Parts: sequence; C-alpha cells; structure tokens
Amino acid sequence: MTEIRVGVFGVSGKMGSQVVRAVGEAPGMTIVGGSDIREPRETIANAQVVVDFTHPDAVMDNIEWCLSRNLHMVIGTTGFTEERLARVRELCEEHPQVGVVVAANFSVGAVLMMKFAELAAPHFPSVEIVELHHPNKADAPSGTATTTAQRVAAARAAAGLGPVPDATVQDNGARGGVVDGIHVHGIRLQGLVAHQEVLLGTAGETLTIRHDSFDRASFMPGVVAGIRHVVRNPGLTLGIESIIGL
Repeated sequence: MTEIRVGVFGVSGKMGSQVVRAVGEAPGMTIVGGSDIREPRETIANAQVVVDFTHPDAVMDNIEWCLSRNLHMVIGTTGFTEERLARVRELCEEHPQVGVVVAANFSVGAVLMMKFAELAAPHFPSVEIVELHHPNKADAPSGTATTTAQRVAAARAAAGLGPVPDATVQDNGARGGVVDGIHVHGIRLQGLVAHQEVLLGTAGETLTIRHDSFDRASFMPGVVAGIRHVVRNPGLTLGIESIIGL
C-alpha cells in the first residue's frame, strides 16, 4: 500500500518535532518535509497531508496555500473564530476533493473531558473553567477551553438553565474571561504543558472534571488518526470526536 506523504508546518517547534517523530513511527506514512514560519513552503509541496502547528497569525495563509495545491490538512493551531471557519468551509467548497481537520485538541483524554463536561452541564447551575498552559502559548483562553465553554453553554441552554449565578459587582478582571456566558480563567506558568479543569456546582456538592497532558506525545495518536482520516474524507471535519468514534 502506498504510504501517506506528510509535511509539517512548524516543523522545528515542540509540537512539530513530535509530529515528525510520531509519523516516522506510524505504519503507512512518511515525512517528506517541513517548514517554519517565514521559511519557504515549497519543501512540502510533494506532501499529500500537511500538519499545521504554527501560530494563529500564520494558519489562514497556510490553509489558502495548501488547498490551492490540493493538499489535505490536519490543523492543531488554535485561534479559529466562526469567521475563520466560514472561510475554511468556502475553500473546501472550492476544492471539494480536499479534506481539512481542525481540532482544538488532539488528546483523546481532552476530548473525553469535553464530552463529560457537556453531559454534566445540565445537572449543575454553576460552572466555571480553568485552563493552565505553558507561558509560550499565544492565545488565551485556549481553543480547548473556548470549545468546552461553547459546548457546556449549548447543553445548558438545551436543558433550559438560565445564566450561571454570580453576584459579583466589582471585578477588576479577577473573574476571568467569558465565553457564551461561562467564565474561563487562563493560567500561564513555566512547568506546565496543557491542563484544564471544569468545575460544576449545585446545592451541597461539586464535580470537577480535569484533564492533564504532561507530555506533548499525548496529542500524537489523535494527530496520526487525523492524517489517516483526512485522506479519505474530503471537506471540513471539526474536532476528532467522529475520528475516534465518539
């Protein structure tokens, strides 16, 4: 069987180097090149699938470049707004044979954490999210925290829950950001990789759902699964839930 040829944007970064290692160890695929921001992208023009772990400021141009060359993409770069996703959908319609996977998190544990939080949300009037990452992360809140908040908020709305109770009148930023009515607190600290807590509360009890990635290797099974998926599934796939059978 012909091996899947994989290129990497952000190849020398911490995530990109992990992708190179994981693809090299995965049967049925091989690395054919990589580039970093402001480096020539032609080194990966021979790829079938390009994995992007770069920067929110660079990713949209990378998508335009790849899809215009009919290269599939697996994207872990965060910072995707609804406007950006709409543009990706337009590009997929213009290139209907190309597949794109955009995921806020490629960790199976993180995906399950988001699912469990969504299931628990209708049963608890109070909910807040704390996300903790290394200090080199470019965006806050993280894409995982934003996605979690959106899914929790949607589950609460479907259950008929009102706003999260909160009598705060003096804030000064201590209450964190707000995504769809859900407070999200971001922490940036040396020694961390990627961690998130969803805290839910009701009268007399609380529930904490926490996921910890201590090593970037934890994201690689999801990335490899995304590579296998994208060559067989044109169009935009959001998240890896359907890829791993959730």
